[in-house]
Amino acid sequence: MKNTRLVFSTDPKDNVVCPQCKELKAECRCIPEEDSSKKFTAIFRLEKNGRGGKTVTVLDGLPRNDDYLKTLSKELKAKCGVGGSYLIGDKHGIIEIQGDKRDAIKKILDVKGIKYKGV
Repeated sequence: MKNTRLVFSTDPKDNVVCPQCKELKAECRCIPEEDSSKKFTAIFRLEKNGRGGKTVTVLDGLPRNDDYLKTLSKELKAKCGVGGSYLIGDKHGIIEIQGDKRDAIKKILDVKGIKYKGV
């Protein structure tokens, strides 16, 4: 055994671990976050389906940044005086606000300089 030599070795650069899931970068399944400073356009829509007839204002097309979605949804909920939630979809972030609060949300987005389109 002493006369054997190393035949194969892994590159230490390939052994980088993801800080979120603690898996190797090659095997990581975490959702990559987008930069919230990038230009985007929020899309408004109203939904009633599957909610017991209750109306929900949905903001779609937002960046997939968890911190950004959390702070924006918290501000929208506080200024509208209603509940809601946020989630990260396959392509972009989504914020749901309870009730038809389109006008109030549009005013808040105008102040923040966020472009929007839709209903």
